[in-house]
Amino acid sequence: MRNKSHFKFKKFTVAHAGSTMKVGTDAVLLGAWVTVGQAQTILDIGTGNGTIALMLAQRSMEIATIAAVEIEAKDVMQAEENFKSSPWYGKIQLHHTSIQNFFPKGQYDLVVSNPPYFNNSQRPTDARRHQARHTVTLSYQELIDAALRLLKNNGRFNVILPFTEGLQFLELAGSYGLFCTRQYSFRTRSEKPIERWLLEFSRQQTNTETGEILLYDKDEKWSKGYKKLTTDFYL
Repeated sequence: MRNKSHFKFKKFTVAHAGSTMKVGTDAVLLGAWVTVGQAQTILDIGTGNGTIALMLAQRSMEIATIAAVEIEAKDVMQAEENFKSSPWYGKIQLHHTSIQNFFPKGQYDLVVSNPPYFNNSQRPTDARRHQARHTVTLSYQELIDAALRLLKNNGRFNVILPFTEGLQFLELAGSYGLFCTRQYSFRTRSEKPIERWLLEFSRQQTNTETGEILLYDKDEKWSKGYKKLTTDFYL
């Protein structure tokens, strides 16, 4: 349930009045789609208001720990508020830094990012939204470099990107030895073009699992697939 200041999920609430980006479909999609499995160490790159980190905290084992990295000071304050008010405050460590300057002691089983993705489109006038949505402060190359540096040898790296940018990212990641192990398309309706790619990468080359998620079957009713995917989160 969304209002201007809060978004209420089943087990936690995200305050987003002070965050650069409000709770949106991209974050919920990625947080619900990622295969968490037995991951004990998880990294959320560009946590924003903390939605994805909280979803992964809910889905992961009790002993799992989550590092949430964010460069924007106001988003850090908003994420800290959300983490403190959640049932999983002890599982999440918030780091106010760029991922380029993040050097933890160990590596991660699972790395997740809803990254800035616009390369050449018109930039928003709001500087914080510009930073959050455009690749000026975090290029695809820098994101891949971070994943290679911070991912365990058998770890998995997940992103969500628009159609064209996702294809570009697939090619670039492959050139650095990150192989796509899961690739799902997302579109609002079956007759609409693909709007997002949900992508999982690994250093191990395997057959790629493919699939599609539709937001609506018909009218304004969510599809069975989308409801199943998000059933643990949406009220």
